[in-house]
Amino acid sequence: MAFAFLACSAQAQVETVVVTGSRIGYDSEAPNVTLPQRADHLVTKVRVVCDTRDLDKRKEELRQTLRGMIGEAARTNSISLSVGEELLVDFTEKLLDKVIVPDSKADTSDAYVVIRTELTKDDTFDEATRRIKDFVVKAPKAGRTEVLIDEKFNLGLIKPERYRAELITRIAEDTKRIAQTFGADYTPRVEELQRPIQWYQSGPLDLALYIPYGVIIAPRGVP
Repeated sequence: MAFAFLACSAQAQVETVVVTGSRIGYDSEAPNVTLPQRADHLVTKVRVVCDTRDLDKRKEELRQTLRGMIGEAARTNSISLSVGEELLVDFTEKLLDKVIVPDSKADTSDAYVVIRTELTKDDTFDEATRRIKDFVVKAPKAGRTEVLIDEKFNLGLIKPERYRAELITRIAEDTKRIAQTFGADYTPRVEELQRPIQWYQSGPLDLALYIPYGVIIAPRGVP
């Protein structure tokens, strides 16, 4: 949880939410109404590590490598760098010294950065992961610095709450159809629409968004 403090302090600036393992997999609360959505990013956290013996030189090599990664990402159309856990903020040179931390090994320091690649409707998982792996290979490394992909690939979604209106429209239409099945004397009541949008992974790069609402169908006039 190396970057929790960054995510919390900059929450207003956060654009991408990481769909972590704890949110992936069918949720037993998921209702019938869902909104299929291609994820906006494929993301993974990389470990930038250096074991140059001299501390000052080691930190400078890490800074040079991180600056090189920022520059390399700026020259691409689909790669960007972030820091954070479930909430991501853009990684800039202002954060260089904040992300460099001592490693458990002596004479070694680390920095953890999230690499994300934008997804298109025609992307495959293999193509998206290849872009990230190619970026790691091409990024310039100073001195004894290495860039290692230590974690699995996850999905990223920009501002999930922007889909609330569309989901509520779908819920209203579905609820109306259900009530009509029972006849004109029945009316629906939808509950818990204030709950935040949830999701589960429906494909390698795809999500199903939903609000875990409830519906009560009762005769008209029954509270």
